[in-house]
Formats: sequence, structure tokens, C-alpha cells
Amino acid sequence: MLQLQTDALMATPCDDEEDNMAMLCCHGKNGEMFMLTRYPDEDEVELTWDYEPSTLDGLKVTLGATTLLVELAAGDADALGGKDQLEITHATAASDLDEVEATLQNILNGTGTFTRI
Repeated sequence: MLQLQTDALMATPCDDEEDNMAMLCCHGKNGEMFMLTRYPDEDEVELTWDYEPSTLDGLKVTLGATTLLVELAAGDADALGGKDQLEITHATAASDLDEVEATLQNILNGTGTFTRI
């Protein structure tokens, strides 16, 4: 399992400047970058890890108050350098978690599984 520590998750449920793309992004303390994006008219989710984009089909994401767990299908492990899980420890303000949830629901709707704990 890969692990990443970040100050905050940055979320945009629907970016009208980017063709209504939903985007979740964060930067790790060691310079890593993680991003999930999806356009409303596409069926696939794009995961970017360390500036390398991959297109995924089945994705499971669990959001907690201080963690975000991203689980990939076994065949997509190359998107995370051979790992099938990424655990992100974050300090996102509780007041911002609803926007993070809305973003993840937009990204995963019909193509993945979202859980909030």
C-alpha cells in the first residue's frame, strides 16, 4: 500500500472553466501529486500519480475525517507503480469534506464505489 501525507484535499465538483470536470487533487509532503478527474460525458476516471496519468474503470474510494483510501482493481495497479491501494492522510477542514464528498460522487458515479465513514 502506498501512503501519502497532505495538508488538505482540494476538490472541485464541477469546474465550469474546465468543461464541468470534477477534480480531486493533493500534494504530498515529499512532492508527490495525486489527482482524480472525470468529465461528465466520459465513463472513465483518470488517476494521476506523480504526474503520470492512467485511465481506470473500477475504483473504490473511502473518505474519512483524516484519511482517503483509494483502491484500484488488480489490473490497474500499474497506475500506482504496482500497488493497488493508496492511503492519503489529510488535515482537510471538516467544513470542506462535503465538497470533497460531492466531488468524489461526481467522479465515481456509475464507474466506481464511494463510501464516507
